Amino acid sequence: MIRSRQKLGKYRIARRVAQGGFADVFQAVDTIEGIPVALKIPYPHLLTGAALDDFRREVRLTARLDHPNILPIKNADFIGDVFVIAYPLGERTLGDRLRSRISTVKALEVTEQILSGLAHAHGRNVIHCDVKPDNMILFPHGVLRLTDFGIAKLTMRTIRASGSGTVGYVAPEQAMGRPSFRSDVFSAGLILYRMLSGTLPEWPYHWPLEGYDRLRGRLHPDLLAFLRKSLQVDPYKRFADARAMLTALRRIKARAVEPARNGRTAKRRVKRSDTRRDWRVMQRNQFLRLYKKELEIRHACARCDGPVSEAMKACPWCGAGRKVFRDETKFPASCRRCKRGVKLDWKFCPWCYGASIGPLSNRIYTDRRYEARCSNASCREPLMPHMSYCPWCRSKVKRKWKLSGTKERCSSCGWGVLREYWSHCPWCTKPLAGSNGRAKTR
Repeated sequence: MIRSRQKLGKYRIARRVAQGGFADVFQAVDTIEGIPVALKIPYPHLLTGAALDDFRREVRLTARLDHPNILPIKNADFIGDVFVIAYPLGERTLGDRLRSRISTVKALEVTEQILSGLAHAHGRNVIHCDVKPDNMILFPHGVLRLTDFGIAKLTMRTIRASGSGTVGYVAPEQAMGRPSFRSDVFSAGLILYRMLSGTLPEWPYHWPLEGYDRLRGRLHPDLLAFLRKSLQVDPYKRFADARAMLTALRRIKARAVEPARNGRTAKRRVKRSDTRRDWRVMQRNQFLRLYKKELEIRHACARCDGPVSEAMKACPWCGAGRKVFRDETKFPASCRRCKRGVKLDWKFCPWCYGASIGPLSNRIYTDRRYEARCSNASCREPLMPHMSYCPWCRSKVKRKWKLSGTKERCSSCGWGVLREYWSHCPWCTKPLAGSNGRAKTR
């Protein structure tokens, strides 16, 4: 038992300030240097060989991370039979600070410090894995420092599966044992969302999240888009790591805080911008009602969040290329080249001109999605809409695929397009002349 006024080596215990799953944290005084410190002391019954290895890893990881926004370790040693890690003593945690309201300007300043520390760690192949307000210590003059890299993982070549993390801030894929840099991005996004809205979103994270209506009326659209990208359930639609997220935040920060500083005029400007976005949402909802089933729309563009299908080679809303498919396919296997789905009895990928893929099964499978035949007289096997190549003989599909309810065709490839909605042809990636969907959503 550690008691008040007890002395451990050169440290005199003042009081316990926090309890964790593996250790207590005490405020103490370094009697030699004459300064206050924080001591992390593991619970004795948990101090097994494996637990000691974890604490040693935390010490070594933190020693590698020399950054103003990462809490340094002053000392780590056994004092008698007690293992002690000494840190600089802060004023309070960000979790304590969030018990009261925080301004938009201050929230963005705090987030920038969080991302600066995480970006430094990600640059050295370290994933924090437990990004939460209680692991962020506030110091005088508004300085924030990340701590508790005890369950962090070195990425190196592979990342070991880990379900570690605090439930309220853990990314969905991390909860399933697949942590990555993007998991820390998601957790940082949740913290910013909580600071701005006063609400911590919960699974299943369907957009718009709880508290979004309050944010729409006072935040710049670019900041709303930043939040939404950070909190995508699909990790591949988020920022790649904290470095990319920090760059994006710094790019929008000046205009993002403008509504908070400039009052009513800026608020009216944001409201007009949101109205334009609402018009875009209404347009896309109408498109989905008419064509979601026909085009098998199950995904969203990583750049503009517009609805797209697996077969599309470009986003029809913003023109972003989709040569490689990064979402989950509904097919039983995928092409090694473009990552789009393939059936087990196909010999070639029908979406790209990749190498032979199979067949992966001797069985012949039927499918209600087949609605045409290969034009190759020696083949004549069935085709699905918007295939570019025959999956049986690899011949280029000559059929010009149509869309129901319209006679519009792309002037380049001849396939059916929807100029009322789209600005680009999703099949050949070319811009559509005379399109009504030119406005791009960033």
